[in-house]
Amino acid sequence: MKKPLIYLIIFGVLLIACTGISMAQEKVPFEGIDQTWQNGADRRDSSVFKNIKYFTPWILIDLNYSYSFNNPIDNTVVGSTALARHNEMQLSALHFGGDFNVDNVRGRIMTQFGTRSTVIPRNDFSPYRGQYDLANVYRYLSEAYAGYHINKWYGINIDAGLFMSYIGLNSFYQAENWEYQASYTSDNTPWFFNGIRIQIFPTKNIKIEPWIVNGWQSYGKFNSMPGFGGSITWMSNNSNIKLITNDYYGADAAGIPERKRFHSDNSALFRYYNNPNGKGITKMAFSLTGDIGFEKGGGVNGFNNDDPVNNPAQYFASAMFYNRIWFANNKLAWTVGGGFMKNPGRYLVLYPTGQASPLPNPTNPTQTAGAFPFSAKPGDQFEGWDLSTNLDFMPSQYITFRTEWVHRESSVPYFAGHGGVTSPDGYTTTPLTPNWRPDLVKSESKVIFAILFRL
Repeated sequence: MKKPLIYLIIFGVLLIACTGISMAQEKVPFEGIDQTWQNGADRRDSSVFKNIKYFTPWILIDLNYSYSFNNPIDNTVVGSTALARHNEMQLSALHFGGDFNVDNVRGRIMTQFGTRSTVIPRNDFSPYRGQYDLANVYRYLSEAYAGYHINKWYGINIDAGLFMSYIGLNSFYQAENWEYQASYTSDNTPWFFNGIRIQIFPTKNIKIEPWIVNGWQSYGKFNSMPGFGGSITWMSNNSNIKLITNDYYGADAAGIPERKRFHSDNSALFRYYNNPNGKGITKMAFSLTGDIGFEKGGGVNGFNNDDPVNNPAQYFASAMFYNRIWFANNKLAWTVGGGFMKNPGRYLVLYPTGQASPLPNPTNPTQTAGAFPFSAKPGDQFEGWDLSTNLDFMPSQYITFRTEWVHRESSVPYFAGHGGVTSPDGYTTTPLTPNWRPDLVKSESKVIFAILFRL
């Protein structure tokens, strides 16, 4: 069977199966369950636009100032999807759009402007296969999908287009996260998928969501096989517990279709104290995420390292933990946490920015090319850990002022040192001298000041 027909068959089966379903009064999934405290979720309890018929607007503005104590001369941040520049005020993201709902027809459009419109597509090399410059076609959209809602059980949604990934727990929208610079687990797993998803709510507490997508955070396909995956979410009636598992299988090594990837992402969130009327501490909660995955075939061997020269292990293991305390009538919150990552083969490591990774290597699509490429060949080792803490001031549910300190370490030179990663004086217009090299170091500490606005 030709693989492109899979999409049409799935849509046909679902439409046939749903024919005749009565449009009874709709039940609302997770109704009455408080999600405003959760890491990676909308902290608002309502929208100012809730009375607009057929369309609910969204507006998000994400501003940051980041200072690295390595003080790179080119003001470039390495190894982050949240930050792009050092020692400069930056518009990280401007999103506007919203949700459409008319006669069970649904859709969402969210734009994406700011530095993230460059930082996020930069990590997807699928547009280099073929033409039409997919990175620029999709660059200014974070979400764009359309579908149909069926009033069966607590709802079934069938959507196609560009939608957010849940792998790694953190939301793509910073206003929903407890921390600004995500730990390795979130920052090195996908922020988006391009394909088809089906959201099934059999009860008020459960969401089951299968996916068929082009690939792992890829606008296009690296090979002929689509990526398959899904998410299961459960929340307790008392609003104190949330459990999530996300799993993925695909072929995401460019030009190596026999290499398959599996990834499992699992999170638990627990609110262990809740006293809304308290004069001091009002809430305390933690989130714990653990990921494990591997690539196998095409010269790599998953967790098996019996032949490290010809068929080395290539896997991903990571975890992150955050604890958050709210006080002063939920106007202030303090978060502390961190995590670690081990990724032999570096197949999920964000490539260092600048001269270290301008384009993929045409003779070996699994590596980057350029004057000084960052190696990601089978057997290359990478381990990292991070620690952060922040204080949020939230005078309104529509705005957050965040001050954050982050320290990150890696087992190999990776972060931008004082010499930067661009040129001897930090400008792209300056020719490279024979002795110049990107200044990559094994650690960095930085402070971040962010303003997160949302309506």
